[in-house]
Amino acid sequence: MKITTLDIVVFLFYFVVVAAYGFWVYRRKNASSGSASRDYFLAEGSLTWWAIGASLIASNISAEQFIGMSGSGFKIGMAIAVYELMAAATLIIVAIFFMPVYLKNHIYTMPQFLERRYGKGVAMTMALFWLGLYIVVNLTSILYLGALAINSVSGIGVLPCMLFMALMATVITLGGMKVIGYTDVIQVVCLVIGGLVTTWLALDLVAGLAGKQGAIAGAGELLQRANGHFDMVLSRDHPSYMDLPGLSILIGGVWIANLNYWGCNQYITQRALGADLPTARKGLLFAAFLKLLMPIIVVLPGIAAYALDQSGALGSALREGGELNPDRAYPTLLALLPSGLKGIAFAALTAAVVASLAGKANSIATIFTLDLYRGRINPNASEERMVWVGRLTVVAAMVIAVLIAPMLGIDKKGGFQYIQEYTGFVSPGILAMFLLGFFWKKATSAAAMFATVGGLVFSVILKFLPQMMDLSFLAPIGWAADNGSGVYEIPFIDRMFLVFFAVAAGMVLISLAGKRDGAAKALVVERRLFAVDRGFAVGSAAVCVLLAVIYARQAAA
Repeated sequence: MKITTLDIVVFLFYFVVVAAYGFWVYRRKNASSGSASRDYFLAEGSLTWWAIGASLIASNISAEQFIGMSGSGFKIGMAIAVYELMAAATLIIVAIFFMPVYLKNHIYTMPQFLERRYGKGVAMTMALFWLGLYIVVNLTSILYLGALAINSVSGIGVLPCMLFMALMATVITLGGMKVIGYTDVIQVVCLVIGGLVTTWLALDLVAGLAGKQGAIAGAGELLQRANGHFDMVLSRDHPSYMDLPGLSILIGGVWIANLNYWGCNQYITQRALGADLPTARKGLLFAAFLKLLMPIIVVLPGIAAYALDQSGALGSALREGGELNPDRAYPTLLALLPSGLKGIAFAALTAAVVASLAGKANSIATIFTLDLYRGRINPNASEERMVWVGRLTVVAAMVIAVLIAPMLGIDKKGGFQYIQEYTGFVSPGILAMFLLGFFWKKATSAAAMFATVGGLVFSVILKFLPQMMDLSFLAPIGWAADNGSGVYEIPFIDRMFLVFFAVAAGMVLISLAGKRDGAAKALVVERRLFAVDRGFAVGSAAVCVLLAVIYARQAAA
């Protein structure tokens, strides 16, 4: 894809606007009468609801959505949008039940919650785990996958792309959560506009297959040419059933993954932890509405590419060495955009990656500085020293990511699986630990320590169980499916669901059998905390109704 001078001008304009606005926010809002460290890491009390919501989406959407989810849209269809749609419902649950507990108990980091609830041993173990996961898996994969995506769009080398994005994200992160939160608003505007433009023009190309014009006509033509790609729930005989196992995507393990990601993840919850409860809830609700828009931006282009490919309009653009690569769908569509619009789409993709990098780096700095440096190394550290330690941590984490990313052997085709392989094995245990810590006073630190290890052990056992026994007897109830080679495996989503309940049961048994230790302390959890105002209730109901309408088509079919 050739980038013209106009495209470069459009992209540089985006870069200058983000940099200038970030500098203005830093200078204008840097003066604070509160805690310098909490102001730097949490933007204490200064983020508005729309900034919180935009920052949540900017931190969440990255190259794996634009490239990987569009590729899944090409291969599977709209069913892959369950991750985005169920996230909207999950954000409402987090706003109602999780956020009040965090804010009432003055929780600013996830390890802080674990220390207050279960003791220092559990908190230290998980703090080290999260730092390793965020740097080695998340930060590295975002950086490398983003560089590959931008390379496929612009033709610029992978290493220069990595260095540019790492530098830009580092500069934004050094300004603190205020700068991240407010620059994310621009990033999301760019992401949404660029994404919608790409979708609109992709649908217009589909309309052209029938001699028509316009995105509306293209949408109708797409429904005819790729009707099967709009099934929201896959049948058992679908080739991708192992990835999205039927109704389990609505009532099973997807909830485990989403609740862990949106409710127990420093990377995400940090945006709202510095706000008051009404503002935090409005921000989460705003993010839920934005989530409903994401399938149009990141999945629909992939389905459009499928229709174009089936008609022969894309030639061999999606093939490498004669083999089809669905992950080339989005970059191929971008190559078809006219000059100028390519620059907008290029900026949207860059914005998504840079915002995710900045958010992840800030979370790494927050956990290291507040939980490890102040909590274990230098308890008497001054506010200014903690801010500088946080900034040094950002630089160090980004340097490590740049150095090790090319060695991991991940690529666009396997990047999403790479991330899920390492996070999904521990999600059930972490969520069980948090939920029982919230709502069951008898949960002990021994039970929590079991969850940190037990969740991983159970996941590994179920992963390799097909090598030890035939699981075909589970196929009639949908808990096992042929992986394509005659071996019946438990789908990943179902595996998380089973592991969660196994870990929760183990925690209950350990807590009841053992003595309540002094390290475990109950949090302040009162029923009145979960009351919501009328505006939030109406907005939440609207999200739920929209979700019901979306999935009603499947039921009618």
